[in-house]
Amino acid sequence: MEIEGVAADLGSANLPPIPADTSAVVVALAADSPTKDAYHAAYVNGLAHVLDALKRDGVTPRRVLFVSSTAVYGDAGGGWIDESTTAAPGGFSGRIMREAEDLLHNRLSGTGIAGTVLRLGGIYGPGRTRLINQVRNGSAVVPDEPRYTNRIHRDDAAASIVHLTTMESMPATVYLGVDNHPAELGEVLRFLASELDLPEPPTGPAGEARGGNKRCSNALLRSTGFDFAFPSFREGYREVLAGTGVRHL
Repeated sequence: MEIEGVAADLGSANLPPIPADTSAVVVALAADSPTKDAYHAAYVNGLAHVLDALKRDGVTPRRVLFVSSTAVYGDAGGGWIDESTTAAPGGFSGRIMREAEDLLHNRLSGTGIAGTVLRLGGIYGPGRTRLINQVRNGSAVVPDEPRYTNRIHRDDAAASIVHLTTMESMPATVYLGVDNHPAELGEVLRFLASELDLPEPPTGPAGEARGGNKRCSNALLRSTGFDFAFPSFREGYREVLAGTGVRHL
């Protein structure tokens, strides 16, 4: 399967023509700024413009995959969640993601096009080293109360998108894209400090949780035959540190 990239401003309704032989469309968006208006413009309007272009050009791909976020679940008090868990976003980002998800399914209903939502956890990897940077510069704080986090290596995120858009069997409507090991933030920070030969970060108030306190199950994604190259943060961050050459200071 050949993947062809096209440069386009999804904020505009005037998208370039979509090739008639397109078999799968992946809509992976990012807001220009962390504001309600920017999120709505990117995720809802951007997705709508792609779907409008498919209809305009009479293109019927087998699948359309929209990359969403586990932020749609809000906080679960450290409990386990999966695709059957009712989405209850706590902030505007999660609410707008849910609006975009509903738009996808409503617009594709009855068209014969399979619409799939992939809710990714926190993406890390080359160029996405926020926690590593915090440990290195001394700003990392281990929360004084347990706080579970969920993440996925950049390469596994990309591989899961390819897998879901190309696998033979029909995909489900929603998948959670996270690795096999939900982990307490303190566990991750202490691991990084050890790998960097730095003192453990102090424990204290760590502010509001970026993704809520929850443990996400990836059982449904793994049931499709998808295998993680980086099943936990340990393998993934070791690969990142080896690639940056900053494992030992």
